[in-house]
Amino acid sequence: MALLGIDLGGTKVAFARFDRDGNIRDKETLAIDNRRGTEVGNLITVTAALMLARAAREGDTVEAIGLSVPGISRRERGTVWAPNIPGWDDYPLLKEVMTIAEGIPVFIESDRSCYISGEIWKGNARDCRDAIYLAIGTGIGAGITVNGNILRGAHDIAGAIGWMALARPFKSRYAICGNFEYYASGGGIARQAAEFLDKHEEYEGELRKTVSEKITAQDVFNAWRKGDPHATEIIEQAVEFWGMAAANLVSLFNPEKIIFGGGVFGPALELIPAIKQEAEKWAQPISIRQVSFEPSALAGDAGVYGAGFLAMKNLEEQRGNS
Repeated sequence: MALLGIDLGGTKVAFARFDRDGNIRDKETLAIDNRRGTEVGNLITVTAALMLARAAREGDTVEAIGLSVPGISRRERGTVWAPNIPGWDDYPLLKEVMTIAEGIPVFIESDRSCYISGEIWKGNARDCRDAIYLAIGTGIGAGITVNGNILRGAHDIAGAIGWMALARPFKSRYAICGNFEYYASGGGIARQAAEFLDKHEEYEGELRKTVSEKITAQDVFNAWRKGDPHATEIIEQAVEFWGMAAANLVSLFNPEKIIFGGGVFGPALELIPAIKQEAEKWAQPISIRQVSFEPSALAGDAGVYGAGFLAMKNLEEQRGNS
């Protein structure tokens, strides 16, 4: 018996067939490239169908399919809002995947829910009932588990903490992605550097070695490691935002662990102690002493593991209610 996990990101989609113990039997990762709308849907369904056929040839029965999507999974309607994929404002992903599933139950979850679920299944949140996965990549989100249950909210949007308000006054530019994400996501870090370079043409530091239109968060981290003063300012500001956000999460949810993942962690892993130190200034004082801050054990695979795990859990719940 097996589970098929599918993790859709902004640039790639990963597929993995698991046994019920979380061991990978088959895996494939494909670039999205410039695909849009139904082209991305076709990439998912065609590859999933090939993996199901391969499993059948090997005598391995897939019991359930789980999909991790970057945005909002409207579970009651089976549609997806994924802002990084053009044409996915209310995309009928469940209907499309069910056409190749041949009666296999299909479950779609937000990537936030899948990240923390993957860590609970096979990562650094094993045996935790209250834990948070803080995902810092192109955007920012939080997967939250409370008393052993995934927190989804009334309309499946819980954990969209890129919109967390951490600075005042409000500025209109925050409306697109939120105050926290504007400054402290991978995209936000790159944006701070690009805006600085455009305003200071005379600047000749390490950051200047990259054209502002092409600068990435990785470029900023590289410049920071080489002592560039403005890169240092940007990274120190991000640490403050990450620490404040973590403090708010600790005070609200009293978790056992906060797991740091996403593309930025990555290069920011060494900053976790500094983030904890910043969080200690702001958080509920007893709760912050009880929580541990840890890196993801699964890195880029957290989403696909979580998709497989939630497929298994949702299937068990479905069978229990039947």
